[in-house]
Amino acid sequence: MHIHILGICGTFMGGVAALAREAGHRVTGCDANVYPPMSDQLRALGIDLIEGFSPDQLALKPDLFVVGNVVSRGNALMEAVLDAGLPYTSGPQWLAENVLQGRHVLAVAGTHGKTTTTSMLAWILEHAGLEPGFLVGGVPQNFGVSARLGRVAPGSPFVIEADEYDTAFFDKRSKFVHYRPRTAILNNLEYDHADIFPNLEAIETQFHHLVRTVPSQGRLVVNIREDALKTVIARGCWTPVQFFGARKEEPGALRSRGEPHAFDVLRGSLKVGRVEWPLLGEHNQLNALAAIGAAEHVGVSPAVAGEALSRFENVRRRLELRGEAGGVKVYDDFAHHPTAIRTTVNGLRRRIGDTARILAVFEPRSNTMKLGAMKSQLPWSLEEADLSFCHTAGLTWDAREALSPMGKQARVCDSIPELVDAVVRLSRPGDQVLCMSNGGFGGVHGKLLEALAKKV
Repeated sequence: MHIHILGICGTFMGGVAALAREAGHRVTGCDANVYPPMSDQLRALGIDLIEGFSPDQLALKPDLFVVGNVVSRGNALMEAVLDAGLPYTSGPQWLAENVLQGRHVLAVAGTHGKTTTTSMLAWILEHAGLEPGFLVGGVPQNFGVSARLGRVAPGSPFVIEADEYDTAFFDKRSKFVHYRPRTAILNNLEYDHADIFPNLEAIETQFHHLVRTVPSQGRLVVNIREDALKTVIARGCWTPVQFFGARKEEPGALRSRGEPHAFDVLRGSLKVGRVEWPLLGEHNQLNALAAIGAAEHVGVSPAVAGEALSRFENVRRRLELRGEAGGVKVYDDFAHHPTAIRTTVNGLRRRIGDTARILAVFEPRSNTMKLGAMKSQLPWSLEEADLSFCHTAGLTWDAREALSPMGKQARVCDSIPELVDAVVRLSRPGDQVLCMSNGGFGGVHGKLLEALAKKV
């Protein structure tokens, strides 16, 4: 079958493309911007890429158009497909019908930590010899690819990052309702995606739709600390629940004892595993418990899962050290929601202690942040940073007003050169510069390192 993918260069649709190619299909695709590294990855797989959405792509005559959620009505190619009455489907639906059917799907859902936890779970199953398939919204360094079919057989495991964002312009359900998991992690739940969800209750409804799809012989792995998830479960649950993250002994619940980089895994009062690794932050400790609870459902003991995690290499852009210049270290992180920003800053603070300064450099780039839905939480999210620098490009709200409670601790910059200049001017040897964005951030990491190297 020849499939042509509209919006192929996103992490999810690029993963779908890789899986389709591995399954033996001819794959072509297009996107508004075709650029490395995704373009290089796809071309290396023999996938022809076209820049733009010109209607003349109908001449390719694919058997099926697979449409990413970046494509909206008014898109020239999509309008041509509709006018011609040609067959089309969404990425999640194609995946469900052509890859996930008949497999034991382990889905990882939550506002934060999906990519990291999905990578952990896939690695645990790989370490245990299960040869899982997976689709991750990033590149797990233990594997070097974002998606693979794994061992294809009835009931074989497939681990998927289960995103609550909408499916396509013609299907406004969350992506994850298509996946029909037997094992589902509900990691956390906060308000996000203000461009499509009016409030937290609307997201809770989508999560409950996911819960409704998990069979009675399946397993839900649920963060016991999250009130919103308790609300979801209370709306109806037909599946055994493995809770994790208990702060004290709870019958049957998984919890941790120790620091995030070295901790025992306990079920109730019984030690069942141990994790020692370089990852930081309580959020990663919780991610680990979730992955351990899910892996257990396919026969991997917590002890073996803990051993696997000791060899786990996190996905890129998770407190990734990009370099050091002038005695200043520059990190890159994907954090873009206030809670994620707070936990990331806290993770770095735990690593370095109180002796060094953290300079937090961020841009409110996600759709939710651009709309200003969570601007009031930014001072809270940056509490543990010594100085904070905000890049305002594309904002419709006043970042200076939002950050005013922070006083001189916060700086607001309207361009990347201004931002780089401010950070370099106020930095001193021993500082840790933490750059946070869900985009490329204008290559600020390299520009900072270059400017720091020149600083006298």
